[in-house]
Amino acid sequence: MRKDSSTKSTSHFKPFWLLTSITVLIALLLLPTPESLPLMAKSALAILLFAVILWVTEAVTYPVSAVMIVGLIILLIGFSPVQNLSESLGHPQSNGEILKGNSLFGTGNALKLAFSGFSTSALALVAAALFLATAMQITQLHKRLALIVLSVAGNKTSRIVIGTILVAIFLAFFVPSATARAGAVIPILLGMITAFGVAKQSKLAGLLVITAVQAVSIWNIGIKTAAAQNIVAINFINDQLNTDISWGQWLLYAGPWSVLMSIALYFIMLKVMPPEEKELSGGKSLIQQQLKAMGPVTSKEWRLIGISIILLILWSTEKILHPIDSSSIILLALAVMLTPKIGVMSWKEAESRIPWGTIIVFGVGISLGNVLLKTTAAQWLSDQTFGIMGLNHYPLVVTIALIALFNILIHLGFASATSLASALIPVFISLTTTLDLGNQSVGFVLIQQFVISFGFLLPVSSPQSMLAYGTETFTVKDFLKTGIPITVIGYLLMILFSATYWHWLGLI
Repeated sequence: MRKDSSTKSTSHFKPFWLLTSITVLIALLLLPTPESLPLMAKSALAILLFAVILWVTEAVTYPVSAVMIVGLIILLIGFSPVQNLSESLGHPQSNGEILKGNSLFGTGNALKLAFSGFSTSALALVAAALFLATAMQITQLHKRLALIVLSVAGNKTSRIVIGTILVAIFLAFFVPSATARAGAVIPILLGMITAFGVAKQSKLAGLLVITAVQAVSIWNIGIKTAAAQNIVAINFINDQLNTDISWGQWLLYAGPWSVLMSIALYFIMLKVMPPEEKELSGGKSLIQQQLKAMGPVTSKEWRLIGISIILLILWSTEKILHPIDSSSIILLALAVMLTPKIGVMSWKEAESRIPWGTIIVFGVGISLGNVLLKTTAAQWLSDQTFGIMGLNHYPLVVTIALIALFNILIHLGFASATSLASALIPVFISLTTTLDLGNQSVGFVLIQQFVISFGFLLPVSSPQSMLAYGTETFTVKDFLKTGIPITVIGYLLMILFSATYWHWLGLI
């Protein structure tokens, strides 16, 4: 069963679902157009539905889906008449004249819109963050840091669980990639399990691996630079709501939630998956042996430590001690990391390890969000879905709770929180207009972004969870058994924070 699931999840081409997405796209385009919906917005919604089907089913790889989306934007938006465009889109020009009435938008203008996501500071931040994660992998610094933290945990299983959570927290500050963080911790845990003759299908193995990956997901929420989907949200918030949230502000808002959830995770995991062994005799010495095998800290590691610490200091003091934004800070760090002699890696070392497809998907995801916003498609979708629910008659906390529940349920179908953020954040921003939230708009959207990062219920809900599932140390049922209480407590804590802590801070 595990083998089948793994094969299915990694398949690069599923003809049935690709044909389904194309059929749905054509069907939606052929449906009668409501009077309140511009033709260009209708085309944008058709592209969104096409993209969602590809993303949910993984009919093709994400980079391939991104190229398809670009092609559809060029054709469908380019050959759409200019009607009721948002002011942020402006009026496209052709041959020096402003297009009016039912003039076509034009493929050249559509091409600019299709690549609008690649000219954002958010893309620069994500790309540079991937280089930083690569530097950690090249120097093996993230592995050394994980071993150091686990070495002080001791031999008791409960303390190893604590150590696993602490590793996830510690690495979240320095490794801006959830998959890289999981990839650093899980092999170490598997090594411990194997060394002590514990079966991979044991509760102990499942306990440690699931704890590691759930802790990684929890801290995707706590730290702005810990996950790409956070940068998607910040980009739209900055562009549409004219507000930038600094690294320190994000930590102030989400950090306490992640701390409380990390404590809850410890008790949930030991309760739901109690280990057969209370102690691993020699566990600490094994970790120390692995540390010794790595040898002394290299000069490149010391330089990367210095760069990472300076980076963290500059991020945390953004808007307090200096005006440099997060994207600019990490790009400066990247320049240092790649500089010969004083850096930690060469371009040749880095380029083969960088997931370039991730950068393409990220840029196109932002572009698709821009299309939804600027053609008024997101506003129309918000009015037709959430607007008819009469949410404006409810207290804001109740509205947040209802939308967050919808958010959690729809995530069950997505394997990428970045794609989910690209699809939903523009709609949530439009919803703030529907609900006339005013100064509370930023807080409302930010809280929904926190929920987008949940992904605690199924292994297919995030790449790091699929990485953990591939170890065959637990079943989907095991993951769900732990994920349900984590999701429920996380959801209730979000509501509590909305009514108290975030309200006191003025976020909502």
